[in-house]
Amino acid sequence: MAIIIYQLLIKLAAMISLKDKKIAILSDHGFEELELTSPKKALEEAGATVHIVSLQEKVKGWNHDHWSIELQADVNLKNANAEDYDALMIPGGVINPDAMRSKKEYVAFATSFMQTGKPVAAICHGPQLLIETGLLSGRDMTSYPSIKTDLVNAGANWRDEVVVVDNGLITSRSPEDLPAFNEKMIAEFAEGVHTTHSSFVPTH
Repeated sequence: MAIIIYQLLIKLAAMISLKDKKIAILSDHGFEELELTSPKKALEEAGATVHIVSLQEKVKGWNHDHWSIELQADVNLKNANAEDYDALMIPGGVINPDAMRSKKEYVAFATSFMQTGKPVAAICHGPQLLIETGLLSGRDMTSYPSIKTDLVNAGANWRDEVVVVDNGLITSRSPEDLPAFNEKMIAEFAEGVHTTHSSFVPTH
């Protein structure tokens, strides 16, 4: 029964159109390969225009324990405007989010989406970047277990679930959660801007 319900949910998600949506995937070197390629494919199949946005000309992926594919960035972050995009997706990987959280350009770009209530999806270690926005207080989230304490210290309500959705903020724990993550991401991105509230005001 559970399998049948899941298959029906996948079909329902496939029916949702993102035809008029423009999505930014924010990444640097060291993204976990499947955590970028799988959401990107799902978004494009739903009709969205998807841009990889980065400070790098090309971003190199990581696959479990070794370097893998290299992808061309569509837009240099220095020339990117958050206002041009309807939603943001942040892939994980141990290296990628840690590299981005140390650069003000990445933090500022992510902050723009969080402040305006535009949907944001982050998987695995991806939420590390969102910590730097100071906008996680009171938000329900999940992540790779090793950064649970970081998120709790940032004020988030951490939950050990396949996917957690909180007012347009979509998070998952690992590549194993990608089917559910992609489904919820598409649904929330289709819904558009969510109502902002007091926790969207930076705490630092």
